[in-house]
Amino acid sequence: MTQLSSIQKISRILRTDHDVIRVLSEKAEVLTGKKNVIDKIVEENEKLMEERLQLHGFGSQLGAEDIYEALVNKIKEDDLELYKAMGKPSFIIQEDVDFLLAKIREVHPLPEGFFLKKEKAAEILKQVPPEKVIKYLGYRDVNELLAREDVLEIYAAVRLFDDRDWLNAVFTRVYTSLSPADFERRPMVVKSLPQKWVGIAQHFLAKKYQNVSHLKELGFVFVAPTALGIFGETTRLLTLTLHYIHEVKFYSDVLEGLAKDPSSFAEKTIRALRVDILDKRLPDSDRLQWMVLPSYVAKYDENDWRLFEPHVSSEALFWVRAEADLMKVKNSFKDVYADFSFWSNLDWVGDYFKVETGAEILVSFNLVDTLMSLIKEKDLIKYLYHHQESLWNKIFIEYFGEQELEELLKKNIVTGWFAQ
Repeated sequence: MTQLSSIQKISRILRTDHDVIRVLSEKAEVLTGKKNVIDKIVEENEKLMEERLQLHGFGSQLGAEDIYEALVNKIKEDDLELYKAMGKPSFIIQEDVDFLLAKIREVHPLPEGFFLKKEKAAEILKQVPPEKVIKYLGYRDVNELLAREDVLEIYAAVRLFDDRDWLNAVFTRVYTSLSPADFERRPMVVKSLPQKWVGIAQHFLAKKYQNVSHLKELGFVFVAPTALGIFGETTRLLTLTLHYIHEVKFYSDVLEGLAKDPSSFAEKTIRALRVDILDKRLPDSDRLQWMVLPSYVAKYDENDWRLFEPHVSSEALFWVRAEADLMKVKNSFKDVYADFSFWSNLDWVGDYFKVETGAEILVSFNLVDTLMSLIKEKDLIKYLYHHQESLWNKIFIEYFGEQELEELLKKNIVTGWFAQ
């Protein structure tokens, strides 16, 4: 194969036209004065891959299958060490989940945020009663439900049932009247749900294949009492919980910013909570324009046109923060080994490598892609999109910085794009 330029290499990894990356780099260079940024990203990418592969004793001729297998085996080993360090927990047992959550609080103390008042949340339940939850617990009506159950857990149960009709009813009938006065500053809550919710958790597990979720507007991250019984489960539960902590705090900041304009607060809050994504192309401009993707559109359509335009990802930022927290976990254990430093700064790293037929395929070094590939190993599903979205963020960060990325994401998460 002809030697590719740095712009061609990055374009190939991102599956976009090389002119997209060329024009982006030209405009960003004018704005920042930084030169050869794409070259430096390619060099760093190659250096990080070489360093990690040397740890596995690979030579210069690398096969994609061997690299993929080595990465999956590495995360399997790391997950096993974490599982042992945690005392070999069973996540069907609430006490074991609580122990893991205690470790999470050690590496990332829970922040305060701008969240919906609990009394307002109860009022909403009275307006739109969650009939499935009421029936599941055997209560007569919503008043008895609220008298006997914690309001946050009730909302979690609705989330676990994933009843979109109920959620849409809340958004269209109730959330449209929300005002900043319905919110308050209070600590985020991260907890395991009691055993009574096992039945609902199993319903959620069948749909989502995960046992942790969150409610942004309520400042609530919760773990359902159920176990996946698979390799990677401990690491996934730990990192996903950390991811949601960062996500909830991010959206808390977004809603607090929206509260400065009460006239548009309800409308923009609904759009933020629904994770609406801009679905129209940006007009031609001499300015450098970025789309804001608040969810992984590649999860649903790997050929979505928005993936090939310059964009930044809030989800990728949450994962980077969660992975940074994961690196601190080893400090929570005195006499046992649980070290994830191998995965440090690999979120955006990857490249094409040859398979036995001579063709080349993209291999992601991203921790989450590798972890998800391990979890779906029996289904022969390989993940790439976490890496690709992190690489878009990496390009932005190298030009403008991580703090600027976070600020622009928060400011433009509702509008869906910005220009520089």
